[in-house]
Amino acid sequence: MTDTVNNMNEAQIPSACGQEVPVYASEAKDFIALLKPRVMSLVIFTALVGLIAAPGNMHPVLAFVSVFLIAVGAGASGALNMWYDADIDMIMARTAKRPIPAGKVSPQQALGFGITLSVFSVALLGLVANVTAAALLALTIFFYAVIYTIWLKRRTAQNIVIGGAAGAFPPVIGWAAVTDSVTIESLVLFAIIFFWTPPHFWALSLFISEDYKKVGIPMLPLVAGKAETRKQILIYSIVLAPFGIAPYFLGFAGPVYGAVAVVLNLLFLKGAFAVYVQKANADRALFKYSILYLFLTFATLAVERLVLGG
Repeated sequence: MTDTVNNMNEAQIPSACGQEVPVYASEAKDFIALLKPRVMSLVIFTALVGLIAAPGNMHPVLAFVSVFLIAVGAGASGALNMWYDADIDMIMARTAKRPIPAGKVSPQQALGFGITLSVFSVALLGLVANVTAAALLALTIFFYAVIYTIWLKRRTAQNIVIGGAAGAFPPVIGWAAVTDSVTIESLVLFAIIFFWTPPHFWALSLFISEDYKKVGIPMLPLVAGKAETRKQILIYSIVLAPFGIAPYFLGFAGPVYGAVAVVLNLLFLKGAFAVYVQKANADRALFKYSILYLFLTFATLAVERLVLGG
């Protein structure tokens, strides 16, 4: 962390030795913000669907606690991400109001908070569910905090592609919490999110690339250009489509899911093609639709399982 980060927006009080000591006006909501609640909501949702879709039964209380712990682990990695990225967060417009750059939480507090929640969530998930689920959660935290945040994000335009694996693990963890295993079905759920992530974030980066440019993050539009980014969005969208429909063909989703998945993926491909041919505001439209796509894909799988017995 830079001295700038450590000293920004701090109140100062004299210490016993006459030096100024920073005082952070932290509130509970500031520590909640460190957990990236919007990202956590996606983790909760996809982990829950993975748990619902998995064969077998789990006591409702244990299922609830397991999903909660998966969410806490994801929040822990978010806090570690904010700790490491505080220097660039204070420069980027969309992140300048996060707790550390806003002077609400110190970098040291964020680091301690993230590590504590990481250990807590992994250890307790091992006790509540099983070691497989706990190990996968530990891998997820490590992947997001170390592989993506510390290693990839500032070094390569493939940061989103490789780092996207962290966001794809929650349904696998939910599945493992029930089955104590990783199967082809859970890996298909992983693949849906994994191949969804690049088109989703690259569509966003097309219209906020200047924000990344200010802090030197090598997002694809800045490194390879917008034309190449549009082509990659289309390529990944084409690769995503068969994985999006695969749950039906593998037999762990029924005809309702199959029909919905076909429509959703055709619309995704249509949006990606619109971006490729540079239709006006197509990047913003695809970004918004991609969120709806992921929600409806996983929601349909869960509802079919619960209501229709798919």
